[in-house]
Amino acid sequence: MLTWLDEHSPLPPGRTAMGPDDEVPGLVAAGGQVTPERLEEAYRKGIFPWYSAGQPVLWWSPDPRMVLPVADFKLSRSLRKTLRRFVQTPGNELRVDSAFDRVIRACADAPRDGQDGTWIGPAMLDAYIEWHARGRVHSVETWVDGELVGGLYGIAIGRMFFGESMFSHATDASKIALAGLICLCREHGLPLIDCQQNTRHLASFGAREISRADFEARLQLLVPAADIRDWTYHPSLWRHLLETPENDSADPARTDP
Repeated sequence: MLTWLDEHSPLPPGRTAMGPDDEVPGLVAAGGQVTPERLEEAYRKGIFPWYSAGQPVLWWSPDPRMVLPVADFKLSRSLRKTLRRFVQTPGNELRVDSAFDRVIRACADAPRDGQDGTWIGPAMLDAYIEWHARGRVHSVETWVDGELVGGLYGIAIGRMFFGESMFSHATDASKIALAGLICLCREHGLPLIDCQQNTRHLASFGAREISRADFEARLQLLVPAADIRDWTYHPSLWRHLLETPENDSADPARTDP
């Protein structure tokens, strides 16, 4: 039976989610409000909100779970060339948290294959913007000649990063932001990025599915660790990728999400 939440109800554990034979696999609970406090509780349990306009808040814990092990990030030859050109070109810059509101709103407006509208509605925008102001949510941003051309945002708790959404207004701009996030994670010892759902685009970068039980076990190790306090991006961090040996990984699709 689906759990319905009120303002004070705790979220049930992810293992109580609806199963593969149910109509909505992975659904844990419905109702309540999206607030920074509720989001903190949810992400620590491996649960996230995802719902459309006109629906109650829906809370999910899919099984399997898509994750990107930072050590397994696949850097294609074409993206390596793009990153080198980006780093070497005056006016190009990767920033963190300099324009969070603009990033999340651009993610809300980004078209998605097979989706009408956006799941990042007004309540979600308000909650994540407030949570960002408290230092929990971060944006990684691609800038060219003073213009924001792409980026992503996600949540950092302990040594775990939960990726949420990305956008691109220029070729490969969101991929550059993702590569920058990988460099930050390697610098600060964050081994895993939660990707929530399986997509071919994410799989091309090395993301893969693991069981919910495995995911929750990893959370128990990573989430209680000390938070990263300094999310400044220094250009020297590109060495984490650009100085690694060439590999023969296939090029991800050229279309940014």
